[in-house]
Amino acid sequence: MIKSIFEKVKRFLVNPNVAFRQAKGDDPATVLPYFAVLLLIDAVISAALISVFLIGTSPLPGLVTGGISGAVLLFLIILAAGFICTLIFGAWLHLWVYIFGGRQGIWQTLKAVMYGSTPSLLFGWIPFIGFIFSLWSLVLGIFGIRELQEISSMKATLAVALAVMIPLILLIIVAAYFLIATVTTTGPATMTGPL
Repeated sequence: MIKSIFEKVKRFLVNPNVAFRQAKGDDPATVLPYFAVLLLIDAVISAALISVFLIGTSPLPGLVTGGISGAVLLFLIILAAGFICTLIFGAWLHLWVYIFGGRQGIWQTLKAVMYGSTPSLLFGWIPFIGFIFSLWSLVLGIFGIRELQEISSMKATLAVALAVMIPLILLIIVAAYFLIATVTTTGPATMTGPL
């Protein structure tokens, strides 16, 4: 099984269009173990890095500096969040895929998301350059949607772009609102004490 996962990883990283065409008939018994192994690798490395680099600097010292138990808790949180976020994003993306004409079913969209996350799960933890692998995963997601949903590259790109940009814009608006609310309620800093 590990050998087949390694071969599949190689195909998705080197020749994703062919890999997605070959994956069209993959069922959950094939896709879920692949995704689970990559998610496990990501969760182990991410939890270890967070535990090592944030010791003593975390606002949640019991979580990060809790030794092995803190690292295990981080691992479980990353693992659960990764799986849940993948399902939620896959469903959200499928709405846009459907709007743009994808009629092959939600499983094909979820498969594109899970297989497309290969670079991000394997290399997204690397400090300072991890975002590059997340962008690469988005590109693979576009390839996957195009191949598995049988829609044009333009429609696949629009579906993925809207699925990513709308939550991102909403997040920026909410963050800006809270930032403005905090600044306006605290007022400008005043000098106190003798000059």
